[in-house]
Order: sequence, then structure tokens, then C-alpha cells
Amino acid sequence: MKEIPPLVLAFSYLSLLTLGGGMAAFPELKNLTVDVHHWLTSSQLDYLYSVGQMAPGPNMMMIAAIGEWVAGLPGAVAAVVAFLAPAAALVFIAGRLWIRLEQWRWMTAIQRGLRSVAIGLLLAGCITFGHGAVTGWMTALVASAVFAVVLRSSINPALLVAAGALAGVLGHLW
Repeated sequence: MKEIPPLVLAFSYLSLLTLGGGMAAFPELKNLTVDVHHWLTSSQLDYLYSVGQMAPGPNMMMIAAIGEWVAGLPGAVAAVVAFLAPAAALVFIAGRLWIRLEQWRWMTAIQRGLRSVAIGLLLAGCITFGHGAVTGWMTALVASAVFAVVLRSSINPALLVAAGALAGVLGHLW
């Protein structure tokens, strides 16, 4: 139970960093869970994040698994509530302000700036995750192939996940 307050503080803070999606918060998620609190190893976090990416629904629901890992079921509930509540409140307030200020002359500039920040955070998250996930020529080849296929086609991502799993098994057997 002593880990619940640090879980709540960490995930409340992370909640506010998800501009651009959950991947935008990944570098700080890694810093807090691996380096600061030592709740997980880097490979455990990569595993949990990968599972969250494959599971249906919001990919950041993997925070429930981190909370459970750290403090059981109460930790899972605390992490999820702490992660969702601040962002939900912020979106509610910002949405109401957005409607009131839609004719404000600075609105377009603010939107352009926020989009740039979101992209920067997203790329930083991808690079941070990539350091742990791309560990050799085989994983680099799979990551590059998936990147190319996604950019050039509209293939169902589930097929890419299955192909990646197959490539991992074949690479392990080889």
C-alpha cells in the first residue's frame, strides 16, 4: 500500500504529458517506472507497452498492468484513475474554452504550435521505445518493413502484428 501514493503522483503527472497520444509520454514513463522508482526493468516496460499496443482498446491501458505489478489490484485501479482523471478534466476545461475562444485571432497559431509539440513528443517516444525494441539486424529489418508497408498500403495492422510475431519465432529458431 505504501507504493499507491507514488503511483498516483507518477501517473497523474504522466496523464498531462500525453499530448499526441500515449507514446508521447513513453520517455517519461520509462524514466519514472524504470530509473526513478525501479518498479520495472526496461525490458519489462517494453514488454508491457508492446502488449498494450497489441490489445484492443486504448494502448495506454497497460498502465493498469504496471499498477498491478507494483501494488496489486489497488495499484491497478489507482494507476488507471490517476492516469485518466487529470487528462479528462483538462480536456473538459480546454474544450469549453476552445468553444468560447474559437474566433480569437491567436487560436490558429496555438493549434499549429500544439501540433508541433505533439509530433515532437511522439517522435521522442518512438525513439525511446525503439532503443529497447530494436536490438539487432532482425528486429531492425522487421521494424523497417512494417514502417514501409504502413506508409505505402492500407493493410490491416493485425496482419503486421502476426507477421512480426512469426518473424520473431523464426528468428529465435534460426
